[in-house]
Amino acid sequence: MTHQILVAVDDSPQAMAAVEHAVTHYADADITLLSVIEYTEKKTSLKRGGRGRDEGWYAAEREAAEELLDDASDLAADHDVEVGTAIEDGSPSTEILDYVDDHDIDVLVMGFRKRSPTGKALFGSTAQDVLLSTDCPVVTVPKDS
Repeated sequence: MTHQILVAVDDSPQAMAAVEHAVTHYADADITLLSVIEYTEKKTSLKRGGRGRDEGWYAAEREAAEELLDDASDLAADHDVEVGTAIEDGSPSTEILDYVDDHDIDVLVMGFRKRSPTGKALFGSTAQDVLLSTDCPVVTVPKDS
């Protein structure tokens, strides 16, 4: 049975460390790289170039997500590992959790960074939200893994 591995990817060095970890430790698994475009009605109003528009905020974020996944896929290819990619819109932690459930993911791999207690309280933490909300095993990878 082939394991299903999901790697949550953003533009942080920790995310690329997570990709490296996944392709090194789970090379025989089916690996999917997921990027989430944080979507809110306020952020993507028609004035700012909402979803479905060829220009504006959302189009730029979609292009950036595609480039990020291309870079992460190239990193996997450097290890002779093929990966799938996906882009979702919404709250990063919610979309990651939904993807895990919807695709029967066996292991979730994600980067993390140390944050102060105040930073966590003010800004939240996607990794923390996911860790506290999933039954799926989660491997967290710091930048210098």
